Amino acid sequence: GAVSKITANGAVATTSMLFILEAVVLGMILKYAKLNKWVNTAIAIVFLIAGFFFLVKGADVFVEGSSSIAKRFHVPAIIIGLTIVAMGTSLPETAVSVVAAIQHNNELAVSNVVGSNIFNMMVVIGFCAIMTPVAVQKSTLKRDFPYSVFAALLLLVLGGVGMKQGRFDSAVFLVFFAIFIGTMIRMALKAGKEGGHLQSEETEAAEAQKVMSMPKSLLFLVVGVAGIVIGGDVVVDSASNIALKIGMSQTLVGLTIVSIGTSLPELVTSVVAARKNEVDMALGNAIGSNIFNILFVLGLAGVISPMPFLMENIIDIMILIVLSLLIWGFAWTKEKISRKEGIVMLVLYVVYVIYICMR
Repeated sequence: GAVSKITANGAVATTSMLFILEAVVLGMILKYAKLNKWVNTAIAIVFLIAGFFFLVKGADVFVEGSSSIAKRFHVPAIIIGLTIVAMGTSLPETAVSVVAAIQHNNELAVSNVVGSNIFNMMVVIGFCAIMTPVAVQKSTLKRDFPYSVFAALLLLVLGGVGMKQGRFDSAVFLVFFAIFIGTMIRMALKAGKEGGHLQSEETEAAEAQKVMSMPKSLLFLVVGVAGIVIGGDVVVDSASNIALKIGMSQTLVGLTIVSIGTSLPELVTSVVAARKNEVDMALGNAIGSNIFNILFVLGLAGVISPMPFLMENIIDIMILIVLSLLIWGFAWTKEKISRKEGIVMLVLYVVYVIYICMR
């Protein structure tokens, strides 16, 4: 038994390393190809498909690892979704915005985050609701939804005053982010203690069979994040390549392809979670990512280099707040988001995309 376990773990580790290596090589080839301008549309399409493969596989492995850790420590799936999964799937936004800040090219940062947040609210949650109606817990209605709306309001007020987000504003974001994470950790510890007391020996045994070992869970997390980030990067690069070839403007590429591309991890992870009946994790991931994107990603980017705000940013943030309130309303009724509401959310997102393409 022990030998087969070691062999199995060795196989997982080897496969994981190969997976990361392939993804890195893919990313490097694409970057090199971009520099040399010999990427034609056909190659870009091949990379697009390969990127999606890494995204989907990465998300699959990531959800397995996350839910395994949640079960091991008796932490509710919603809290894992709001923290580990949300941060993991928000890595592309963090990368895009921080790189933009370091290069003092911050116009992309705000539109990328706001665009991603609207996508998370409407498409990620909408898709999950169409697949399986999303039951919403009381704590999510009373704590998580309001906090994500509060984060968007904070962005509107601090960004709207003087039409820029200065270093002080950004530091305020980071303080509120620390408060949010502190609350989550406190709740996770409390839930862990209660879960430990509540479970009978039979359920413990049944759970233990489903739970992976800690090293394997962590390996799944790391490999999953690597696949998600590199896959997302390749998808965004190749899609932008194709878009610019067919004549789309850079701004439009930024608001649509880049923000949708950096939100693909949230979408794929939430859909995979919903399919595995981890609906709490799916919802927590979308809401947690929105809180993380505004308070941490823009907070960090703004501390590095203050960000100018355009009138378009202000309008988009207002749209984000209105849509967030609408979804919150959907969730309050019957404490779930139904299939019909999911369809309405997707339709509204299409309307929004048509609006930004036209303006």
